[in-house]
Amino acid sequence: MKGIELWLPQQTPTELVALRADGDVLAPLPDGRRRWVHHGSSISHCIEADGPTGTWPVVAAGLGRVEVINLSQAGNALLDPYVARTIRDTPADLISLKVGINIVSLSAFRLRTFGPAVHGFLDTIRDGHPDTPLLLISPVSCPALEETPGPTATGPDGRLAALGDPADVAGGALSLAVARAELARIAAARQASDPHLHYLDGRELLGPDEAGDLADGLHPTATAYRRMGKRFAAHAFATDGPFR
Repeated sequence: MKGIELWLPQQTPTELVALRADGDVLAPLPDGRRRWVHHGSSISHCIEADGPTGTWPVVAAGLGRVEVINLSQAGNALLDPYVARTIRDTPADLISLKVGINIVSLSAFRLRTFGPAVHGFLDTIRDGHPDTPLLLISPVSCPALEETPGPTATGPDGRLAALGDPADVAGGALSLAVARAELARIAAARQASDPHLHYLDGRELLGPDEAGDLADGLHPTATAYRRMGKRFAAHAFATDGPFR
């Protein structure tokens, strides 16, 4: 007898029609691993990874010896209530949320509405997981959007271009710098009553000096995804880390 894991491709919709074997197939026995539920954007979906085991959440899960359920949605990490309800209702020992890049690139919120949406998303998750370690992660580096708000478009060179006006930030438009500051503020405010909530600046996973690893100005390369997974594991699963 042996344990078998089947990894489906992460870059395309896949329908599993049938599974056949020439011997008995049994449901796996519990292996003692904790379950980590993660939600994020395309930078957690990792379409550009070299395979389903090359996404940064899977790399990190292997190093942390946990089971990961990756609920990331390319282009659609927008604090949708149904996603919060799904996480609320999914058994989890660890939870992480990577928030901000889609919101800024699509101009989905202003500063006034962004904060309440984050609070509401966290409140819903906490309804089902009041004491589960929860790590809130801000966006990794993206030069085009650091100080300039969205929306975005793909330029003639195939790279991401921000179409917003930096002057609009003063009126409530969101750049990545503003979104990170707001996420850090929210985390700090909630930690007084939620000691299991943690915050990580996404630039710790991929920083401004690694812009060359963003092939289109937004998405990391396959090599960079693996490096992000190692960095996340070193932070989250450290003896004093949020997922210790």
